[in-house]
Parts: sequence; structure tokens; C-alpha cells
Amino acid sequence: MLVPALLAAACAVQTVCALGQDPIITFSRQTGALQLAGPHHEAGIILLDGGDWPGVIRAADDLATDFGRVSGANYTRTLMVNGTAPAGVVADKSKTKPVIIAGTIGKSRLIDSLVQKGKLNVTDTEGQWEAFQTEVVREPMAGIASALVIAGADKRGSIYGLYDVSEQIGVSPWYWFADVPAAPHAEIYAVRKRKTQGSPSVKYRGIFINDEQPGLTNWIKENYPDAKYGPGFNADFYARVYELLLRLRANYLWPAMWGNAFHVDDPENSATADEYGVVIGTSHTEPMMRWTNEQSMFVDGDWNWDTNEANITEFFREGAQRSKRFESLYTMGMRGLGDNASPTITPDSLRDIINTQQEVLGEVFGTDDVADIPQLWCVYKEVGQYYHQGLRVPDDITLLWADDNWGNIQRLPLRNETDRAAGAGVYYHFDYVGDPRDYKWINTISLQKTWEQMHLAYERHARQVWLVNIGDLKGLEHPLNHFFDIAYDMPRWSAPDSTHEWLEHWARREFGAAFAKDVASIMDRYGMYAARRKYELIDMQTFSLINYDEADNVLLGWKQLAKDAQKVYSRLSETARPAFFELVLHPCTAGYVVTNIHITAARNNLYASQRRTSANTLADDVLGLFKEDHELTQRYHRLLDGKWNHIMDQTHLGYDYWQQPMRNTLPPLAYTQLLEDSVAGPMGVSAEGSNATVPGDDTWHDLSSNILTLPPIDPYGPKSRWIEVFSRGTKDFTFTITPKQPWVKANPSSGTITASGKGTDKRVQLSVDWEKAPSGSTTVSIDIALDSKDYGNFGMPTIELPVNKTTVPASFHGFVESDATVSMEAAHATRNTSTDDTSYTVIPGYGRTLSGVTLLPVLADTQEPPSSPRLEYDMYLFSNASTAKATVYLGSSLNTDPSRPLSYAIALNDAKPKVVQFVPSTSLGSLPSNWETTVSNGVWSNTTSHAVLGGGQKNTLKLWAVEPGVVFQKVVVDLGGVRDSYMGPPESMVV
Repeated sequence: MLVPALLAAACAVQTVCALGQDPIITFSRQTGALQLAGPHHEAGIILLDGGDWPGVIRAADDLATDFGRVSGANYTRTLMVNGTAPAGVVADKSKTKPVIIAGTIGKSRLIDSLVQKGKLNVTDTEGQWEAFQTEVVREPMAGIASALVIAGADKRGSIYGLYDVSEQIGVSPWYWFADVPAAPHAEIYAVRKRKTQGSPSVKYRGIFINDEQPGLTNWIKENYPDAKYGPGFNADFYARVYELLLRLRANYLWPAMWGNAFHVDDPENSATADEYGVVIGTSHTEPMMRWTNEQSMFVDGDWNWDTNEANITEFFREGAQRSKRFESLYTMGMRGLGDNASPTITPDSLRDIINTQQEVLGEVFGTDDVADIPQLWCVYKEVGQYYHQGLRVPDDITLLWADDNWGNIQRLPLRNETDRAAGAGVYYHFDYVGDPRDYKWINTISLQKTWEQMHLAYERHARQVWLVNIGDLKGLEHPLNHFFDIAYDMPRWSAPDSTHEWLEHWARREFGAAFAKDVASIMDRYGMYAARRKYELIDMQTFSLINYDEADNVLLGWKQLAKDAQKVYSRLSETARPAFFELVLHPCTAGYVVTNIHITAARNNLYASQRRTSANTLADDVLGLFKEDHELTQRYHRLLDGKWNHIMDQTHLGYDYWQQPMRNTLPPLAYTQLLEDSVAGPMGVSAEGSNATVPGDDTWHDLSSNILTLPPIDPYGPKSRWIEVFSRGTKDFTFTITPKQPWVKANPSSGTITASGKGTDKRVQLSVDWEKAPSGSTTVSIDIALDSKDYGNFGMPTIELPVNKTTVPASFHGFVESDATVSMEAAHATRNTSTDDTSYTVIPGYGRTLSGVTLLPVLADTQEPPSSPRLEYDMYLFSNASTAKATVYLGSSLNTDPSRPLSYAIALNDAKPKVVQFVPSTSLGSLPSNWETTVSNGVWSNTTSHAVLGGGQKNTLKLWAVEPGVVFQKVVVDLGGVRDSYMGPPESMVV
């Protein structure tokens, strides 16, 4: 029974379409529309030809059930046998029974009959890979006034057509894997129009279930019986995966490989995949449909082609014979055992191996031409060296180019390589085990980065295979959905700003229109925060505690994100909350907690070095956060009566080298002796920009000067600078702050610090009344006095505040120097000299701080500064400097065309542009020397020196992308004031 209130809310949404696709379903009556469900209608039927593909019939069963999930009444799937519809298909005239007719052109006599009678025109669909069309047909057969007809060009075309209706009526592809509830509707209609869905943008679109231990493996052990050789990755489990893939309009799978052997573990795995309609392949290290563990279990002799060619050839033959009757995509070539390089393979031996493999395929399939047998060669890791050394494979083998395991594609087809018969593809990563560090806990993927790289791949004609390493699958649901949607229809999502629109569509489907904008905003921010630096790489040194308020602002962003997610969660129905927890609330909250652990631990260590009383409280806070992290995992595991128990078992705290820690561990914590006083008295004072403390000596401040100097303050930078007054002893005290100039204000100017509890620390903001401050540069001394005058063996501390009252001419528009720094987001150019042929375009949300700017189209020729389009940034500089350093932050991309390495040009004012190749040239199969730092930080950064006009003059910085694929994020001009931080100075003021 459907709840009326839910029905009313659901019916407010008049159409729901498969993400970004053309809708044919509505929930309110329209002229000519066919009603598929309603209070005055019987439950409908889905009519198919019994001779159609089993996978099509099975998907029709899913659609029949999906109608029940949405309307409360399942459809009935009915088969036509020998061209005759069974009794009961045609409804009594007194009743209305909706009918859906579905089938495959050339395989379904039902569909073919409609074509022959002129009732269905399939000209635009027939013969197209995975295409389908949907339309309402009048009087398709005797006794049926109208029916919704779904006609597929092939097996998967029909399946996608059926699932397209499922998704549109309100059933998410993630109804099982992410527990998204169906959206209830009292009435469902099919509009009277023809929808023609052509072939997907990318032919094979798939996932690699990999690095599946501990999370997925432990979950499998709890839910499925062990297989013969390992955990129970059996047909029951994979059936869930196959259905998910097809509902997501994907078609290809590399099954789990660590501790598993897909076909051997359960012989029904392959047969079930074929029945469903999923193409099975093997990973880059598993040739000829044989799995890694089979290489060591079933090869007679060593896995060494030079010494064991005959036995390995027979091993290959057995793989082809076993898979012959199933739809397969054969991985060619050979690597070493266990995802390692082979010490003996050379380009010549690999050429011999591939030739032998093709001969085996010809023998097994009984053909002299193996071009129709899908094959690929994955150019991954050391395999790239063989390609670099001249190895080429036949044109009927797809070249599967790989990223660097961190989302940066290493090679794509050149202009003279786009006509290969089997084309090219991309092997991409959302999960990885290896240098510089594993990342396989939860989602750290930027959709904007994915879009930028895969859009580049599509335009460069890598369109045959897109396959993504998805780890455990759980935790990466929405980046996977996005990946498949752009693979299915890249033209629909070709705009650089499409990711936010996609997120709104996704959020609307999963949680309803009322929450779509809020959820999209949350996940947009989450993607940026999580991708800044993967959780596994964050440590106590990552974010600055003393400069630019970086750590505070990072944590504030995460805190607000978790709060916003919790706010949406509290407004959702009980049935929607599990899905929201899995997809949104858990990653946002978990990300906040883990980031908080590292930042609070860093603050604890700093405060302990400053001998603060509050260091101990912070240590306790970290322990509390550690417990919260555990409890959040357990909350996930208890969800829905333990449905996902163990799925979040992945360790993620305590990394000390590339491999996962065996147990979650906290960073070191420090404690202060609270029973003793400091030799410098009960009061301590610290200042923004320094780790030092006064009064007294420490590592950063010696010789007992009792003076700390703050970063300068001016009208165009932060509105205030801060100091902190804190307890370092066993007694409460009162302090007074006295600036030596009346136009410097302290807030608060006095206060009481307690020796325990919540009053042990106080941050004081120092600001300037600019109307009263004198022009030019002044240093103002600020005394911090203690009521007891107990400074131990030292004197009263003093803070010095450099004050620069600067003024920009009213006629100037642009960025203004502050603290000898100008920081500019690339998207905020003063001028953009794009042309009709090439233009600089913003990718909103790309990168670590705001967005990226890239040159489109990506097929543009090499640009030639200074005449090519450029970005210009006007700056007003006060410093009396003749030179400055300019640091450009760029996307972490690699050289996908070795003859056109990624480069930019930069100039100040009228100087000749300096061309900077920021990605070093390396041979395929190797990576640049500074690659680990780059992928860890998520950016390339490069610094150049330039002559400037200082002392109060306008300057213009000019940027050119020399090659498409360059993505600018940020530019920082350093006149001597840039301080250490992870993300660089925040953006300067624009006037």
C-alpha cells in the first residue's frame, strides 16, 4: 500500500529521466499519453517473444518487479510462443490492462511483425550497437488499443531500453547496492513520442573489481559460501554486479582477481554473465581469459615464455576454449606473475606471444580472421616500455592506454593513430594499491578531473573501451555512475560545467527534487575537499596551523559540509536515510573526522611544544575522534540489519609507507605536565605566522628577546592578525593587551585565562582603523601584561605588528598586493583573449581551491605565444622590488602526446614569454622524477622569475597554454612574502 503523503510528494515530480537522457515517462496525464499504472488500471503485462535473448526476458522480469516497487502492483511478464499471445494478454473491455511489448529486432517475432506491418519504423535503430527505441504504438495487435513498445537493435539495446523505463518510473540502478528506495507514484504514463537512443559513445564500458581485501572480501565471506580456491565470489554475487552494470548502461567486467579465479571459483560465473548480457574480460596481467591464480595453479612449469612456451600456449588454449561460448573481450600479451613485470619478456618475445595467442584464437574459433574476436592489449606500467621500444600489435587488437594509477592518462592516440580497426581505450583508476600510497578507503575522486581526462580521451578517439578500477565498488558509487554516464553519452555531458548539472540529476533521482540542489552542492564540495589530498596521504604536516588560517579553514569547510549533510539527512524519510548515509552522509562525516584527527593531532603537538595546558585536552579530543571514526564504521556495518557488515573494514589511519596499515593507528600525541609551572610563568603568547612562544625560549625563538613579529597588515589583506594568550601553569591569570598606537585595536583587549577547563586559551584579533592610521609603513608594539607580573625568569612579552597603509589609484581594476604577495585564481582573469577557434574555458570545481581553466578544443594545434590566446591578470604592486617569482599551479596531467609535452608560457608586462614545460618528458612506461610529489599534492607547480614594476605601479601577468590539456588553477606572485602552506596563499583582493 502506498502512503498518500509520499504519493503526493512523488507526483509533484512530473518526469524523471535516466540521467541526462530523453524522458518518455510522466506522472500526470497528457494528451495522447498511454497510462501504464493507476488506481483504475489492472497491473500491466510485459509481452515478449519466447525466442528472444534470455537476458532480455530476465530484464523484463526486473521491469515487472520495478513497477511493483513504484506503483504497488507488479507487472506480469508473458511470453509469446509460436507467434501466439497467451490467453489473458488482451484485457476484458470492462477493464484496462496496460501492455508493454519488448524485444530485439531480428530476434523477436513480435517486434519484427510490428515492423512488417508498418507500425514500427526501426530504420534509425536497426544494426546499431546497443541502440534502442521506445514509443507508444496504436493497435499493435488485435485487442490491444495501444502499447508501449521497446525495440532493441541487439540484446543489450533491448535490455537498456527496459532498464531505461525502470529508471524513469523511479527505480534507481542503485536500489540494491546503495539501498536507494523506489520513488512511489500513483499514476504512470508513457508520452506519445518516439525516443531513439543511438549507440553509446564508448563501445565497452566497464569496471575492474580490484584490491578487494579487506572490505569486499570480508563482506563476501560473511554472505556467500567459500569457493573452491578462495572467498565466495560466486554467480549469486556477480548476478548483482551484472544487473547493476546493465542498469548503469555498462557492459564489461574484469572480475575480482586477488585470491580468486572467476571461472574456476564458480563455473556459473561466466554462464550467468553471458545470460545477463555482460562481457567478461581479464585484467592487464591475466591474458587469454585465465586468471592470475590459475597461472600458478594450472600451468605445468614456470610462468616463463622463454622456457615454457608449449605449456603456456596450452594454458592459453584452454582459456579460449572455456570462454568460446561466452561474450568475451580477450586480454592479449603477458606480464609476470602477480601483477609484476616479467624479468624475461622483451618486445620480440611479446610479439611472439601475441602472434601465438591470435593463432590460438583462430584455431579455437575456427577462423583465419580473428578481427571479429574482441581483443585488447593493455599498455600498463612496464608494458609501455615495450611500446616505446617499437613493439606494435595488429590493428585488430584494441590499444588500452592506462593512466598513472592516479587519474592522469599517460598516452592517447595521436592524429595518425585514430584509424586503427580496433581503436583505443583507457584503463582508469578510482582505487589503487601502490606508490606513493594506497588509496582504497572511500571516495577521493574529483568528477571534474574525471570529466577533463575522459573528455580528452574521447576527443582523441580513445572510444573503444573505458574501464575503471573500482576497488570494492562500495564507497565509489557516484563517481562510477558519472563515469558510465559520460562514457554512454559524452555529447550530452560535453560541457566543461556539466558535472554540477550531472550531480543535480543524480541527486534528484536518488533523493528527490526537493533535495537535489542541496545534495549536489554537498557532493560538489566533497569532491574538491577529498581530492585535495587523499585521506591516506594526509598527516600532521599537511595543512599549516600558523599561515593563512589554512588548517582552520580546511576544517571549517569540512565541518560545514558534514553539518549540511546531516541537515538533509534529518529531513529525509526513514526509507531514504540508509541510501543517503551510504552515498552522502558517511563520506562527508568520515572525511571530516579523519581530517580533524590529523589537524587536531598536529595542533596537539604544536601546543605541547609551546607548553600549553590545552595540549592535553587536544590529545583527548584526538582520542575521541579516533573512537568516532570507529563508531562511524560500525554504524555503516549495522545499517539495515548488518547488510553491509565488513564493507568498511579498510584501514585508513597510520600509514607509514605505501601499503595499508595492518591496524588503524593514531599519529603521535604529546602531553604537558599539568602539575608544574613553566619557568617562564603561567602565561604564554603565540603569534600568527610563527610556532614560537613568549616569554621564554624555544626552537623557533631564542635569546630571550620576548618579542614576536606578526605578518604585516594592510588595507588589502586580512582584516586582522591574531595572537593567542594561553595557560602554561597551575594558576589562573588576567591579561591586558596594550597597543602603543590608538588606531590599533585588540579584541578582546583583556581577559582571564584559567589553568584548566575551557578557558585555557584565547585568540585575540588585532585590527587597524585605517582612517586614523598614518600612510606608509609603521611597526606598532603591543604589550601583553600579566596581572601578577609573573614572567618567570623573563620579562613582559611584546608583539610587533608591521602596518602598511597603502592606497590603490581609483582608476585601477585588478588584484592588489598584500604581504608582498599576489594570489590569483586562474578563473578570475582580468582579460581573456579567446578567439572563435580556441578559447579558455572554466571547469568549475576543478582542482584544490576554486576551478580550472583549460584551452578548448582539445584538438587545437600547438599555440604560439605571444600571438595566441592568453589570460591576463592586472596587479598593483607596492613592494620596492625589481624581480618577483611567479608560481603557477596546474592540473596533474601527463603528456598524452610525447611530441607535444604539456607546456605553458608566462610573461610580465611586455617581456618576452617564457615557455615552461612543466611535465618532464619521459619514455612510456616510466614517470617523471617529481611525479610522486605531484600526485600526492594533486597539482603540478612551477616557479619562474620575472622583472616587475614595483613601488606602486600596475603590472600585468600573462599566461598562455601552449598545448591543449594544460589546466591552470592558480597563480601566485611572490615579492618575498609567501609563507609555507599546502594550497598556497588565499586569493588576493580585487578592486
